[in-house]
Amino acid sequence: QVQLVESGGGLVQAGDSLRLSCTASGRTFNMYAVGWFRQAPGKEREFVARISRGGSATYYTDSVKGRFTISRDNAKNTVALQMNSLKAEDTAVYYCAADGGTVFRKRAENYDYWGQGTQVTVSS
Repeated sequence: QVQLVESGGGLVQAGDSLRLSCTASGRTFNMYAVGWFRQAPGKEREFVARISRGGSATYYTDSVKGRFTISRDNAKNTVALQMNSLKAEDTAVYYCAADGGTVFRKRAENYDYWGQGTQVTVSS
């Protein structure tokens, strides 16, 4: 069982940066890959980024490549999403999720545990 809690969301202007954190409970956190997803009003939840169990492999959706960076610290049970050069279209509720699988997956239904989400609003 893994419980996830996101933090770090807020209201910023276009071009600003935010750092989201996902803190996990449980001693088996390093057995899960972790993904970040987002959901804007009226839209489906979409994949943003993923990091492997040990942190050596990362994946990003095309729209955030070069702007967002995912990282993890297994000693602290945390995963971070550094978001730079934010755009209005990045506005959404951001969720972190844990996946017990080892291959890269970006469909939400493949993830086993979810946090409650944190709101990111980017004003233009």
